[in-house]
Amino acid sequence: MKKTIALVCLGFAFTVSAPAFASAQQEKMKGCNKEATGMKGDERNAFMKKCLSKDYMLKTAAGAPAAAAAPPAQQDKMKACNADAASKGLKGDERKKFMSACLKG
Repeated sequence: MKKTIALVCLGFAFTVSAPAFASAQQEKMKGCNKEATGMKGDERNAFMKKCLSKDYMLKTAAGAPAAAAAPPAQQDKMKACNADAASKGLKGDERKKFMSACLKG
């Protein structure tokens, strides 16, 4: 019974976190496709393989890395809002209202 509950919880965690990973990969794929404009065949395949690796930094129109231009990730926003709520000593309904407003804005 405990194993079943553990597996259900683990499955839920993967289900909830999967869209975050998928969207980041999709954004990287869009950027790589934009940078590969004009390439064909083996040249494009080699570039896409290099571009989609975790070490490659996408370029934006201004030449800066794409990561610097992206808005803060939801996880970073959650950490900042949690820290603010903790420093203000908020609990219960006050904390829920604060977190909701903080995460929206």
